[in-house]
Amino acid sequence: MTDAQLLMLFDAALRGMLLALLLLLAWVLARDRPRLPAARAALAMMLGLMVQVISSTPQFEAQVPRLWQAPLIAVSVGNAVLFWIFVQALFDDDFRLRPLHAAAWLAVAALAGFNCVVMTPGSSVLPVTMGLQRGVPLLFSVLATIAAAAHWRADLVEGRRRLRAFIVVTGVAYTLAMLAARLASPQGRLSGTTATVDAALLLVIVAVTAFWMLRLAGSEIFPSGRVVPSPVPRAEPAEVRRVEAEDGAQPPAPDPADQALAEALQRLMGEERAYRTEDLSIAGLAARLSTPEYRLRRLINQRLGHRNFNAFVNGFRLAEARTALADPARRSLPVLSIALEAGFQSIGPFNRAFKAATGLTPTEYRREKLADS
Repeated sequence: MTDAQLLMLFDAALRGMLLALLLLLAWVLARDRPRLPAARAALAMMLGLMVQVISSTPQFEAQVPRLWQAPLIAVSVGNAVLFWIFVQALFDDDFRLRPLHAAAWLAVAALAGFNCVVMTPGSSVLPVTMGLQRGVPLLFSVLATIAAAAHWRADLVEGRRRLRAFIVVTGVAYTLAMLAARLASPQGRLSGTTATVDAALLLVIVAVTAFWMLRLAGSEIFPSGRVVPSPVPRAEPAEVRRVEAEDGAQPPAPDPADQALAEALQRLMGEERAYRTEDLSIAGLAARLSTPEYRLRRLINQRLGHRNFNAFVNGFRLAEARTALADPARRSLPVLSIALEAGFQSIGPFNRAFKAATGLTPTEYRREKLADS
């Protein structure tokens, strides 16, 4: 057997394992979170990667007519958009798929498909559209990094934070490395050895991701939608109460250090109203409590049930705003004044958070509460 044949067999084995892992991840997501928008975004990326793994096989690229490859190449290039959407979904528990996401994917896929068609024999390549296509991975890698950085500090789920960091760093590095490899190729194709390296790198990334996603509880990655977060520290962790309810066993005594931290947090947020502080961060709150940041994250996540620090803080702000809006004595106070007093920096985020929490705008809420007063 020649070296070329061995390389071909090794490449096929790598791609087979990669497809199996992607199918496993897709099955887990479809089983555990079939209706969650964030899981749907992840599922779409897994399916897109399957298409990419098949269409980037050297034999496929060399033997299948370019025109027939157009749909698969369109999907493969569109994976850059899906990666951006996936990162947003990972970092934002309130993520929703929007028309903008579909429009971006369709635009990129149409661009790639068009370029593939005009590269058939007898046609000329349009430098402008090819330049745009080559810029797509770079653009959406930057957008994915921005999306990751914007929500990184507020994430309270430690296991998910580590998984996200790995996905973003390796995903961006892989995208840029493969872009450079294709730019170095005269026809934009990966050679036999480079194509195998591509498959190997993607296999490592997907294997580590699959290990972590299967190791973590489903609710650690995406919200389950069943947990109602508590705005104030509970008497004991939710896990302890569940065990007690199921088997009647006596729950262990709470850790004294955690109990003291919970009480200090309750005083700081409930009595001193630290949530009114402008640009309050998890690091700033931990400094005021003289505790390591990781301990405060664990307390707010595991004891109070919050996955996002901003949502935790906004819970206090919205509670104060609801009280003020329902107070007849403050009927004439503008909604903006109430929002600013509660700690919101502008009316837009306040209105969105308020409606998400109550189903009503602040004005509708006030009208309803003061109807009989």
